Amino acid sequence: MGADPTHVMVDRQAAIKNTHVFNVKVDVEGKATNQRSSGRCWLFAGTNVLRRAIIKQYKLDESFELSQSYLFFYDKLEKANWFLENMIDLADRDIDDRVVQYLLASPVGDGGQWDMFVNLVEKYGVVPKSVYPETYASSSSGRLDWLVTVKLREFAVQIREQPASAASLRVLKEKMMEDIYRIMVICLGEPPKTFDFEAVDQNGKFAVGLKNLTPQRFFKEVCKYPVAETMSLINDPRNKYEALYTVDRLGNIVGGHPIRYVNTSADVLKKLAVNVLKSGRPVWFGCDVGQFSNNKLATMDTKVYDYSPFNVKYTDISKKNRLLYGESLMTHAMVFTGVHISEDGKPVRWRVENSWGEDLGDKGFWIMSDDWFSEFVYQVVLEKSDVPKKLVGLLDNEPTILPAYDPMGALASPH
Repeated sequence: MGADPTHVMVDRQAAIKNTHVFNVKVDVEGKATNQRSSGRCWLFAGTNVLRRAIIKQYKLDESFELSQSYLFFYDKLEKANWFLENMIDLADRDIDDRVVQYLLASPVGDGGQWDMFVNLVEKYGVVPKSVYPETYASSSSGRLDWLVTVKLREFAVQIREQPASAASLRVLKEKMMEDIYRIMVICLGEPPKTFDFEAVDQNGKFAVGLKNLTPQRFFKEVCKYPVAETMSLINDPRNKYEALYTVDRLGNIVGGHPIRYVNTSADVLKKLAVNVLKSGRPVWFGCDVGQFSNNKLATMDTKVYDYSPFNVKYTDISKKNRLLYGESLMTHAMVFTGVHISEDGKPVRWRVENSWGEDLGDKGFWIMSDDWFSEFVYQVVLEKSDVPKKLVGLLDNEPTILPAYDPMGALASPH
């Protein structure tokens, strides 16, 4: 007998004040998307940012989407190769080594980071969802993940137990990758090499008809989003601000862009995000979505629950200590599309495009309180031109390397 205690702990006043009214909002949001039973939030958030320019240019219905499944296919493929390269590189380490075990735990998890998204779209381009739609295996990815993981662990055994040079192991790896590719094609279908892009506008009139496009050409000529000119800012109070960080052995494409974060304060993240939203552009961000979050209200608010009967408050542990003691980490990527600014110029609440369908919140859009941003938002992605030169210049430095299992890599790792 009993029920979830949080159902009766909702603070009514906090729920009432979280209204979907914003005095700063992008003009084209797009309809909320649905990642379903998968961990592809970062791909959905990324494609949601990219699609807006296409919707705007051709006056398309806001239900238009880019194919998340297309990028998912190549991300899985590249992660498999990344994992095997790591197994070759770490073949002389003990099997109980913490990093080896961490990589074996989830060789090709669904998660990812912004720089991994950049790697994918720069190498493979993008396609409309109509060209490469969802399948069962993309929308409910657990079985596909299991199949690929079983093969990769089998291959890891072969790599570690075979007395061979790294060069000969890489020849063997190419044969292994053929098996992974076969699994991906069976489950998701062969990705298109070329396609036609035809669509009608919001009024049902023919809007665009582009023939024989490659995904790479579609990205460069139709999307026109400057992914190469973006950067990630994080708020990690464990570590020094105004410094560059990366995460050991985190990535997807061998030889691609490394994961790089410039660490700064939450106030800087907010100020820059507000400026971008005021210019009419959305902001990709990473956070710990499960903290003080109410699905029914589609609200992220440090005051949404009254936990006083349990003597629990979010202020009992600092943001720094939550990261240090395992209480918080990056778990989810979404997109800011608006913010409400008070009369004294400070953000009050943020409008969030989630990828959990249209049934929650304002047709899939959530509300985040500004206090929640301070405590549980860890990353925002901005164009370099929107960031102070002093912070941009840090990208030229050698980064401090955080361990593979660090919370700042958790968005792309098992959690």
